[in-house]
Amino acid sequence: MKNLIKNFGIVFLVLLSMAAIWSFSSSDNKEPEVVGFNRLVEEVNNNTVKSIDVEGNIIFATLNNEDETVLKVQKEYGQTFLEVIEGYGVPKEKIEAIPELKVKDQSGFAFWLGALAPYLFPIILIGGLIFMMTRQVQGVNKSAMGFGQSAAKQNKTDEKNKKTFKDVAGALEAKEELEEIVDFLRNPKKFSDMGAKIPKGVLLMGPPGTGKTLLAKAVAGEADVPFFHISGSEFVEMFVGVGASRVRDLFNKAKKTAPAIIFIDEIDAVGRKRGAGLGGSHDEREQTLNQILVEMDGFEPNLGVIVIAATNRPDVLDSALLRPGRFDRRVVIEKPDMKDREEILNVHAKDKPLAKDVDLKNLAERTPGFTGADLENLLNEAAIFAVREGKKEVSEEHVLESIEKVLLGPQKKSRIMTEKDKEMTAYHEAGHAVVGHFLKNCDPVRKVSIIGRGMAGGYTLSMPEADVRYRTIAMFKDDMAMALGGYVAEKMIYGDDHLSTGPSSDLKTATQSAKAMVLRYGMSDKLGPRNYGENEEMIFLAQEIHEKKNYSEKTAELIDDEINGLIEEASRRAKEVLTKEKDKMNALVAKLLKTETVEQEEFNKIMNEG
Repeated sequence: MKNLIKNFGIVFLVLLSMAAIWSFSSSDNKEPEVVGFNRLVEEVNNNTVKSIDVEGNIIFATLNNEDETVLKVQKEYGQTFLEVIEGYGVPKEKIEAIPELKVKDQSGFAFWLGALAPYLFPIILIGGLIFMMTRQVQGVNKSAMGFGQSAAKQNKTDEKNKKTFKDVAGALEAKEELEEIVDFLRNPKKFSDMGAKIPKGVLLMGPPGTGKTLLAKAVAGEADVPFFHISGSEFVEMFVGVGASRVRDLFNKAKKTAPAIIFIDEIDAVGRKRGAGLGGSHDEREQTLNQILVEMDGFEPNLGVIVIAATNRPDVLDSALLRPGRFDRRVVIEKPDMKDREEILNVHAKDKPLAKDVDLKNLAERTPGFTGADLENLLNEAAIFAVREGKKEVSEEHVLESIEKVLLGPQKKSRIMTEKDKEMTAYHEAGHAVVGHFLKNCDPVRKVSIIGRGMAGGYTLSMPEADVRYRTIAMFKDDMAMALGGYVAEKMIYGDDHLSTGPSSDLKTATQSAKAMVLRYGMSDKLGPRNYGENEEMIFLAQEIHEKKNYSEKTAELIDDEINGLIEEASRRAKEVLTKEKDKMNALVAKLLKTETVEQEEFNKIMNEG
């Protein structure tokens, strides 16, 4: 319909332009005055006719007055001008007195064109519109016929935009696995001589932003074979059977060009566990999954086609999809460690003019838990800050500011706060910072600020000095006490009746930590080393049920008691620290009210000297 409207608009503009050109070209000529034959006879008898032009059945008479008026008279077909004028009784000498008399015979083409133009033009216009509408309908029919065809695109990257394994920093084990796949495709003989078979599927698993799709692009750049890429959601349609048809079409295309690679991004869109009881046995997604299973390892052998899939939810994939013979290899891509983060930062810093004070190693130390996508976004935000300030280089200040923006959101400098709100925010953040500083298992405090960021009215930024793989009970308890430090500080200063809504997110964080300790990690003396609750996700009527109870109501009471006990213990420990170090908390609050932000060096000075 859009194309039809577009084509109609083009035809309309062309016709409008032709009309404008015609009117412009004919605007210089005087419009003739249409009169009857009696007027022409009168002018001829009065000897006021300067010239006569006869064109077919039209007579143009130019008068010899000042304006040289042109008269237009129409005569009948088959009669000459002289026969008509003499028929009106005009004397021969009057006719001979006309200075100039021209007779133009119209050619056959011009004659018929003039006669048929008023009728042909509408017919041609209507015929053109019908032709365009027919083409549109044919296009719709073609789309309908290709409804079951795969929308997979074959990778055709040029040398400039091609990604290789050199462009992927870190993830050494994942690159080794994929390099072996590429080598298998390039030199299959050396593997077949040892009796080794080509893997049928490789599943890339890892958190969002860790580089799964980037690795697939690197495989496409390294392999000298056709590479088809498609998203899992492109298989799913509202019509049952369409997804399965697209899967068949995709594998047929790949088999024709074998050896080939198929990359399915976000395969969990079609690969979720079957038999959940939702959607019936003829669910479109299940039919699509069944077809993928058959194509990868079914009755007919699948030769020369490797399937690479990416997902950040491997726990929801169907077990038949994960068995050997389908996805033979599972490559786990974790968040990068400090060394990998430094390599990733070096890759993304190549096209950015960094100042000499920017130390990428120090930056890697200050960004634990960041993924490759986070680090790319971090440097991009730093470059944007530099452009905003009109700088020629990205400085360390820009980079540190971008870390906080990525973690917490942009600063809210325009927010107007009353003195009471500032003081309450200062005590709240000072409570977090002081408790976190004096409990040895908390991460070092890097910065304290009462300037709002994102949803937070203020923030205390603490980061570990090295990557932490495992968390102990002591770490959990100290972190819970630090999380409740703001709540305890407000309660100590303002009393129970003046507690604010500020600690709501802190209470949520502490509760989640205590719940994880009891239910998932077996860190409870009363309940012992047991996992409570089966973490199965099922979506029904737009509600997510994350936990399935596998314990009795009596045990549920014990779980509640243990969670409450852990939170109460954290609150008590935070109160002990703040009571003991109240003078240092007050000193930090005074500094925050004065400068709004306290950096790590100044914070440590206050904590050591008061």
